Amino acid sequence: MKSAEAVDVVIIGGGIVGTVLAKGLSEKVRLSVALIDAVDPKQSSESSADFNPFTDTRVIALARRTVNELSDIGLNLEDLAKQHNGELPPQIKHIEVSDKGHVGLLNLNSDDYHIDAFGQVVSLSALTRLAASASSAYQYIAPAKVVTVTQHKERVNVGLDNGETLTAKLLVLADGGRSGLARQVGIAKTVSDYKQTAIVFNVHTQNPHENKAYERFTQHGPLAFLPFDSEIEGVKARENGFSVVWTVETEAAQSLMTLSKTEFVNALQDAFGYRQGKILRVSELASYPLMLAKAEPVTSHRTVVVGNAAQALHPIAGQGFNLGLRDVQQMRALIEKNLHENKDIGSFALLNEYAQKRQLDQNQIIALTDSLVTLFANNLPPLVAGRNIGLKAMNYLSPIKNSLVNKLMGY
Repeated sequence: MKSAEAVDVVIIGGGIVGTVLAKGLSEKVRLSVALIDAVDPKQSSESSADFNPFTDTRVIALARRTVNELSDIGLNLEDLAKQHNGELPPQIKHIEVSDKGHVGLLNLNSDDYHIDAFGQVVSLSALTRLAASASSAYQYIAPAKVVTVTQHKERVNVGLDNGETLTAKLLVLADGGRSGLARQVGIAKTVSDYKQTAIVFNVHTQNPHENKAYERFTQHGPLAFLPFDSEIEGVKARENGFSVVWTVETEAAQSLMTLSKTEFVNALQDAFGYRQGKILRVSELASYPLMLAKAEPVTSHRTVVVGNAAQALHPIAGQGFNLGLRDVQQMRALIEKNLHENKDIGSFALLNEYAQKRQLDQNQIIALTDSLVTLFANNLPPLVAGRNIGLKAMNYLSPIKNSLVNKLMGY
């Protein structure tokens, strides 16, 4: 596709964060937007091991706030049902948090908070395809790689490997940090290796999920079960499916990945217990290393990083994607405000205000996830006793419980 020479905003990265921002800015704010992605949207083979957002089979939990904000820009999750024989993405109505081998247990029910659900569970690739097909208001250029970024006083030039050059007032990097472009424009990143690996897969269980999600802390790491009905070995789950993220130390993950299917199911059943009865089927496994990465700063001249390009978190508590969508919403709101005031959308003042407004939310969520990893990965008796007392106490201390629920819902 031949691109225009000059646009208001260039977004690099065609995943869900970049696509939602492109849709919001082009439709809601009426800006000219070019979205550039390195992967081929026509690729059809599914994989959890690649970074193609159209084929990535991972599953994500959308917080209630995220669901509402997606709806606000015209992405209603009910539309996903049209792609799946009328099947709606499962809601999360109940959450159980437990510590394996100990008495600590926390139960959360959406009815207690007079809401229908805490959030919903969706396929990442299905959501990305929905977002990409929901708008033609912006230019979509793919597959294409950015080879040069040149920052000028009043514009940014973006050179592509097809020989084209785009000129924009603002450049947004939503590429997950994989391209190295942030480093080229002076945005560094601090990285801490958790020395853990996330094993990702789907299961079918003996008992129906009843819209319940689990976060179970084990001696090897957290184990999350999200209600999600997939097809495994030709059998479609009938409200008895889950998407699972099993976090363990990297060496242990390598051992688990080499087990036979029967041995793996036995190990999983031992870690999770029989809350859902027997585990009947397990899909193919995928894995990825876990690190905490944070961009410092998140802005450069006429350039900003958002989503995983700004912060990549541990999957514990499922906060990373929702945090990235809040980046997008804040950026869109500030751009809209500056346009109404006839101000430059790529100015230092706008980007500085964005960084300041996002700092508290980003730091709080990073601190929350990082502290949970540390707290539940430590088996020292005083810490074990303390965290279990804390889990039980939350059932009776409404202010603390309400604060946790607000965080889980994205508020």
